[in-house]
Amino acid sequence: MTDTVIADPDATVNGVKKAGVVRVVLGGGKGISEISQATAGMNATPEAGDRFGFSRTSYDADGDGCTDLVVGTPYEDVAKDGTQLVDAGAVYVIHGTPTGVGAGSKIESYTQAQLDPATTTEAYDWFGFAVKAGETASNAPYLVVGVPGESVTESGATYGDAGCIEYVQGTTKVPVSQKDPGVPGNVEANDRFGYSLTGTNRFFAVGTPGEAIGDQKFAGGVTIFNHTLSGGLPTPLVGLDQDATGISGIAEASDGFGTSLSMTNYRPSDQSYNSDALLAVGTPGEDIGTTADAGSAAVFRIQPSGTVTEITAIDAGTPSETGIDGKAVAADFMGQRVTIVNTDTNVVTTSATVRLAVGIPGKDTSTVKDAGAVQIFRPLDAAVGAADKILTRGSGLPGAATARDYNGIALTSGATNLYVGVPYSKATDSPKGVLYVLPWTDIDGTTSTGTTTYRPGSGGLPDVGEAFGTVG
Repeated sequence: MTDTVIADPDATVNGVKKAGVVRVVLGGGKGISEISQATAGMNATPEAGDRFGFSRTSYDADGDGCTDLVVGTPYEDVAKDGTQLVDAGAVYVIHGTPTGVGAGSKIESYTQAQLDPATTTEAYDWFGFAVKAGETASNAPYLVVGVPGESVTESGATYGDAGCIEYVQGTTKVPVSQKDPGVPGNVEANDRFGYSLTGTNRFFAVGTPGEAIGDQKFAGGVTIFNHTLSGGLPTPLVGLDQDATGISGIAEASDGFGTSLSMTNYRPSDQSYNSDALLAVGTPGEDIGTTADAGSAAVFRIQPSGTVTEITAIDAGTPSETGIDGKAVAADFMGQRVTIVNTDTNVVTTSATVRLAVGIPGKDTSTVKDAGAVQIFRPLDAAVGAADKILTRGSGLPGAATARDYNGIALTSGATNLYVGVPYSKATDSPKGVLYVLPWTDIDGTTSTGTTTYRPGSGGLPDVGEAFGTVG
């Protein structure tokens, strides 16, 4: 039985706008839990603009066999010494129980300094902007929290919005930034290290979409670590950017390489376990020729040695067998969200088991502007787009596309299903947002199970919402 976590970070709570809420549809028909800063046991109060649920992840934090939900609230204001630290951010761990997560759950709340006493909570840090949790290969629970607004001081100079992460594994709680030994890149203002996060049991990656490459500001970068602790820190393996050898594209201003990330396990043919990983990187600001912000995505293989190999690079300007239609369109923002999954980690990884979904929220239909789309690829195929599929509302997804839906802005996936959220839906049947759950086998055409649709006012969900369907 699988629980479905659906956020609405713009939701009104107790009359407070954009306080945010998370709803959990419990598997097995056990009902629906609603979690917000007004939930009993929560050491917080709903405030305007907090956006509780902006980021989400889950893991078994305490080893009791129940899945625990982690919710990031990067715009939480934190009181300190009689002043309000605006947008300092907070993270909440809502512990699961044998009957689910929600009412009766133990709840832990953390500012940055509460999580890691060696740090300081500061205004505009955006602690909790991204979160990623899981279990390492040695069965240790881990949590990574992005703090992209963190100011970092190095050699007597302070760099605003350089960014950092907080890494937790066992009793280790440590901030990591580009000033730490072995971490690629230089500490610079507006790098926003920690803006995006992803990981598996062996590796994790940190997006730095504000990274300047040469004199190209906001070109973007990605840093890959493994979970082995060395000198009290996770081990940095390699940094990626579009000027690096073997990586497609050219680092250009405002590309935003690393804006979105997703990682899945990979088992090579000479191994009996998933020793490697596949990393998907979205670059929504990529210009294709003279076409601005058309966007792109790429997939990389990560090996234990730290060797990274580009598997495929995708954009709308490539030939039709590898891209969308061979024509790049301005402001499509392909790669604003990406999600990659290995649907069967018990066998040697092949093109038959790996799927990549890429959000294209600015894509127009023939009649509707900014309706958005999701494109599905088999990224290990020699011709990556030969069997691609485009999902738009009315074609592959239920409902009708309407202007400024921005379908593709919310994506995540698991081994069985793809989750497509349209939190900014303007359609008459879902004006408060909607989430579609599609079996991968349906997308492949081998089954016809049907899409499950979650929307406010249906299936026991309360008929309220502002941006329901936020996932990923």
